[in-house]
Amino acid sequence: MIHFGVNDTRVRSKAYRLVKPHQVVETEIEHEVRDWQVVIEPLMGSICHADLRYYAGHRRPEALARKLPMALIHEGIGRIAESRLPELPVGTRVIVVPNIPGYLSDGIPPESCCPACRNGHGENYCHRGSFLGSGTDGIAQNRLVVPAACAIPIPDEVPDEIAVLGELCSVAYQALVHVKDRLGSARIALFGDGPVGYLAAAVLRHVYGVEADRLHVFGAVPEKLAQFEFARRSLVQEYDFSSSDEYDVVLECTGGSFSESAINQAIDLLGPGGQLILMGVSEDRVPINTRDVLEKGITMRGSSRSSISDYPPVLTAMRHPECQRTLAKLLPEEMTPITSASDFDSAMGDAESNRGWKKVLLQFQWS
Repeated sequence: MIHFGVNDTRVRSKAYRLVKPHQVVETEIEHEVRDWQVVIEPLMGSICHADLRYYAGHRRPEALARKLPMALIHEGIGRIAESRLPELPVGTRVIVVPNIPGYLSDGIPPESCCPACRNGHGENYCHRGSFLGSGTDGIAQNRLVVPAACAIPIPDEVPDEIAVLGELCSVAYQALVHVKDRLGSARIALFGDGPVGYLAAAVLRHVYGVEADRLHVFGAVPEKLAQFEFARRSLVQEYDFSSSDEYDVVLECTGGSFSESAINQAIDLLGPGGQLILMGVSEDRVPINTRDVLEKGITMRGSSRSSISDYPPVLTAMRHPECQRTLAKLLPEEMTPITSASDFDSAMGDAESNRGWKKVLLQFQWS
């Protein structure tokens, strides 16, 4: 640590930065540490498809030019390395909240931040916010500085490899919280047999208490779909959507080239006044059946990030062995040790080339 005054502290961080697609270098960056912030040593990270889009250069050229160089990874946990706050002592295990609203970065009241914050729209829509690994350096560094509110203590009962899934689970929780009043009796369908769909279904089951008789998952790969043991399951290529029963809420968790078919099949399934929640990310525009959206009075809502308040309910569920067993199906047989920029580069390249069903977990080993 280098101290410049009573409240002016800076910390140097070793970062694995993506400088251009398929090229990661080790560099040193310096962070200012303010009174309301903590310093975290990342312990574990999880590779997201969003990280791979940057790594592979699948973002638009203007986005890459604007955001790189940048340390990737926004799903992760760490240990408090320095803190001035008694509620977050050194050594505390924490989940890192990557979505940082501007008022927390600046240490000001929300009403002084931006129109979205003043009007109570939520920190997901803060005009001045930042997101780790997307425009600002992410978790692939040995000293991460975030507002203390963005460091959520992990209960002792929750092991590291389960806690690292907390960010993606919180995204599912945020998507569903807007329809929570309906979830006690709603018939729910979900499209997507990848990690996003699996964790969204797991949140429905273990956080919101939705039983299998009210949760129907649609996928395209039998081996992946078989993992959803807590739901009814159907292959999209074998299901007759024109004669299906009506559903109240449908989640689209496919993204990419499959978004078009999934969204339109979801519209087929929904009954009058149904809710369609879009969670899959696509770089291209997707044509949809607006006629049935209008005739059925369907409400569509997009959701891709989460807020600080979405983490405690997820962590509460994660304390239970049944939830841990469900989430453990996404864990790899081995974690990938990361000791250098070369290790990180190789892990990203392997994840790009071998996109399996399970998550890729990075175990940071800082020298």
